[in-house]
Amino acid sequence: MTEHAPRHAVVIASGGLDSTTVAFLLASQGVQVSLLSVDYGQRHRKELDCARRIAGHLGAWHEVVDLTGLGRLLAGSALTDVAVKVPDGHYTAASMRATVVPNRNAILLSIAAGTAIAVGADAVAFGAHAGDHAIYPDCRPEFFEQFAAAIRTGNAGFLPDGFQLLAPFLTVSKADIVEAAAKLGVPFELTWSCYRGDAVHCGTCGTCVERREAFTVAGVADPTVYAAALSVGSGR
Repeated sequence: MTEHAPRHAVVIASGGLDSTTVAFLLASQGVQVSLLSVDYGQRHRKELDCARRIAGHLGAWHEVVDLTGLGRLLAGSALTDVAVKVPDGHYTAASMRATVVPNRNAILLSIAAGTAIAVGADAVAFGAHAGDHAIYPDCRPEFFEQFAAAIRTGNAGFLPDGFQLLAPFLTVSKADIVEAAAKLGVPFELTWSCYRGDAVHCGTCGTCVERREAFTVAGVADPTVYAAALSVGSGR
């Protein structure tokens, strides 16, 4: 949770469970939320349509930043390079390293921070959680702390009073997020997790496995349609 609720937060909105729950959490605290999504050439850009629908559900401003050319520069990731196969298995497996997009969160947070300053928002929020730490270095607490310091230093004299970089789920699990989302009334059916970006969730990629497992552990009914059956926790 936040130390104190900001007045207006720019939320980096992927259309997934984590960022959607962050937006709903802040809105429940009376915070004005603006949703910012980025098209960086990701193969699962279906998530952007989900972010639009979620913004509509919240009655929030939403913008999609076009950085499609960035995907060509950040080749070698399964998310931006069609020559790299999206791995199946558990989210924490070493194979998930193929889904790392170099410096992604630093790029997204920089855009969000600039946007926040331009519109006078006093917070930027994103949905990193403890389950991300094993694979994604830009989702770890040390990155969060140092990037927050960089924003303060790089924008000294221009930040709104009390400006915050928020990651309310940084130290909790995906199951904790699902549990919180259920209490907040998050429309799970509007969110997207699958890295393949097909018509429905594939059910076997790392993010699908993580999503299914989180609902099971949280004891919350999962409305997601999956293309493949999977024994949660099997990684197969």
